[in-house]
Amino acid sequence: MRDWFPDREFFMRSQGQVRFIKISSTMQKGAALAVIVLAVGWAVSMSVMAWNKYTAEANLASFQEEKARVATAQERLEAYGGNINELADELSRQQDLLDDYVELLPDDIQTVDTNVTDSSSETAELIEQVGTHFPEARGLAEIEARQLAFVENITRYADWRAHKAEKALRTLNLDPRTITRNARNAAMGGPLQLLATSADGSLDPRFERLGLSLARMNQLEAALDGVPQIVPTPTGRVTSPYGPRRDPFTRRAAMHNGIDYGGPIGSPIYSAAAGRVTFVGWKSGYGRVIDVDHGNGVLTRYAHLHRYDVAVGDVVEVGETIAGLGNSGRSTGPHLHFEVRVNGRPVNPRPFLETAPDVLKEARGS
Repeated sequence: MRDWFPDREFFMRSQGQVRFIKISSTMQKGAALAVIVLAVGWAVSMSVMAWNKYTAEANLASFQEEKARVATAQERLEAYGGNINELADELSRQQDLLDDYVELLPDDIQTVDTNVTDSSSETAELIEQVGTHFPEARGLAEIEARQLAFVENITRYADWRAHKAEKALRTLNLDPRTITRNARNAAMGGPLQLLATSADGSLDPRFERLGLSLARMNQLEAALDGVPQIVPTPTGRVTSPYGPRRDPFTRRAAMHNGIDYGGPIGSPIYSAAAGRVTFVGWKSGYGRVIDVDHGNGVLTRYAHLHRYDVAVGDVVEVGETIAGLGNSGRSTGPHLHFEVRVNGRPVNPRPFLETAPDVLKEARGS
C-alpha cells in the first residue's frame, strides 16, 4: 500500500512565488476507499434496480400469459356454444393448414402421437366442459384436441431436429445464426397469401409457432446437405496438404489454400456435397476450374481439371461426378486442387472431410 500511496508534494508557481501542496498517504488511502465504496454502492444499487425490473416484467408477463390462457379457454367454450357450422369451417381451415405443414415434414418421420398429453390438460378440460354444456359439439372439440396435440408434438419434434442440426453445424465450425440470417435475407417474392385459421383472417399462435419451427428445421438441415463431406477423388492420395509450403515453382514459402490429390488423368472428380454449379471455366493459376455453391456461404472449388462434366446452373448431389482430373494451369503433374471457402475465405478442407461424415450421421440419426 505504501508503494501505491506514497506521500506526494505538488509545487505551483504563481506571480513569482512558489508554493507546494502536500498530500499524505493517509489522505490518498481515504480518498481511494471513498471512491471504491461509492463504486460498489452504485453497482449494487444498479443490480437491485435491474433485478426488480426483471422480476416485475416477469411477473407481468406471467400474469398476462395466464390472463390470455383463461381468455382463450373461455372464448373457445363460447365458440362451441355458438354457430356449429362456423366452428366446423374453422376446424376445416386448421386441418387444411396442417395438411400443408405435413408436406414440410422429412420423409423419415413415420407416425405422430395425436393423443392429448398431460401438457394438454387445458385442452382435455375444454373437451369435458364442451361435453357438459354443449353435448352436440363434443365431437368437434375432440377433433380440435387431436389437431392441437398434433401441432404440439410436431413442434417439439421440429425443435428437436433443429437443435441436432444446429449442434452439428457448430461442431463443424459453422454458425447456425449466420445460416438462419442468410435464409431470412435471401431473395424471395410471390403473391401474398396469408395463413389463417379463423374466419377473421387471424392465425392461431400455436399454428404459427409450428410453421416457424418447421421452417427453421428445414433451413438448418438443408445447410447440413451443403457441408463438404466426401473426398472428391477415388484415390484420396494427398500430394500437398492445406497450409504453408515451399512453392513448387519459386521454391519460396507460400500459402496453399487447398488440398492436392494425385491421380491418373481423366479419373472422376466428385462433388463433395450437394449444391449448384456457379462457375465452369479457366482461372489464372488454377487452370480449368469448377465452383460449386452449397449455400449459406459455403463453396467448393475443383482446379487443374482435364474435362468438365457439368455446366453452370446444374444442381449436383453429393458424390456426383462433375469433372475429370487433369494437369491444367499452374501444375507440376496430374492432380486435383480442392478448396473449401466459407463466406469467400479459404479454410482447411480436412476438418470437414474427416469430421462431417460422423457428425452428419449422428445429426440425421433417429
